[in-house]
Amino acid sequence: MQQESQKAGIAFLLLLSGLGLAGLFIVLFAEVAEEVMEEEFGLFDVLIIRLFESMAGESMDAVMKFITELGAVWFLGGLSALILGILWWKLKDKWGILFFVIAVGGGSLLTLLLKHFYTRDRPSINPEIDAIGYSFPSGHSMGSLIFYGFVIYLVIRTRQKPWIEGLTVGVLSALIFLIGMSRIYLGAHFPSDVLAGYIAGTIWLILSLIALEWIQWQSRSLVPPVHALRNILASLYRTVQKRR
Repeated sequence: MQQESQKAGIAFLLLLSGLGLAGLFIVLFAEVAEEVMEEEFGLFDVLIIRLFESMAGESMDAVMKFITELGAVWFLGGLSALILGILWWKLKDKWGILFFVIAVGGGSLLTLLLKHFYTRDRPSINPEIDAIGYSFPSGHSMGSLIFYGFVIYLVIRTRQKPWIEGLTVGVLSALIFLIGMSRIYLGAHFPSDVLAGYIAGTIWLILSLIALEWIQWQSRSLVPPVHALRNILASLYRTVQKRR
């Protein structure tokens, strides 16, 4: 029981660390949003956009249009159905299903709320690449980070072979980055929109995963969370007292 209590206490501290990290990203998002609204990101946006304009060409246009579709609502919706099927039929993970829906679905609603709160106009309007409505933050960037980030979590959580985990993290991380870059290249978003989308997506993903881990921990742990924290703090206190 002592060992179980120590493990639970450490897990509790890790969850608190996750909340602290989410808090830091919230502050960062607020700073970015404030500077965007005060138009202090103008030079940053212009320089990045010009860099992408220098890369323009028919072949690059085709590549970027393909990549941007990998973060589109219709594509992520289809993949979501596949992920839910795996969670239900193969993993039998009811909590995973619930929080996947909360992460992806809730992230989409949060994106809409933020867009209508900040009401920033896009660099250009182009329905063909899903560039309509408000610009800040980037929905493709935020949605892809939440979705593919959750998939990375599931692969690591199910303890796949190291090379599978490494390949998944590398490929999906690169994909998340490229989707954001495609939105800038295609003129759908300012670079600061993409940056804000990544930050907001990270916040929502962290909070969703913390909630999922908390629920799963409570369902399988023999030691209540509050008792675990009390025990580990008492242990640390005793260690400090002995050293004195």
